Amino acid sequence: MKRMIFFCMLFFCSTMVLTAASPRRVKYRQIHQKIEQLETMVKDKDAELLHTPENPVEGCLYTAVACFKKGILKLQPVSSQENAKFTKAIRIVSKLTYRDPGEHCESTCESYEKKPPKEFLKAFANLMQ
Repeated sequence: MKRMIFFCMLFFCSTMVLTAASPRRVKYRQIHQKIEQLETMVKDKDAELLHTPENPVEGCLYTAVACFKKGILKLQPVSSQENAKFTKAIRIVSKLTYRDPGEHCESTCESYEKKPPKEFLKAFANLMQ
């Protein structure tokens, strides 16, 4: 009887481990959700236009992520009432790391077109997917 219970517990634990999402996937999902939240909180009118990488080539993902991280820090909240949520979302999104510098990328942040903050965030969300 003890063996039966032991094997049932072992089977249950092993299936839970196999179905659990990887920590990296959970982190990226959280960052994606925060980017979507920022779209509703960000000041879009009279705001600074930001360099927005769209459809970066495979070797330039590191540069694109670096551009988005720089741009995130330039965003401003619509109202001071949402400042605490806004600051927390910015902090979480800015912790994004992409470790593969890849090939030598010819493009820089300045080579990408400048767009309003909401379009910037939509492009960032697309990259995260």
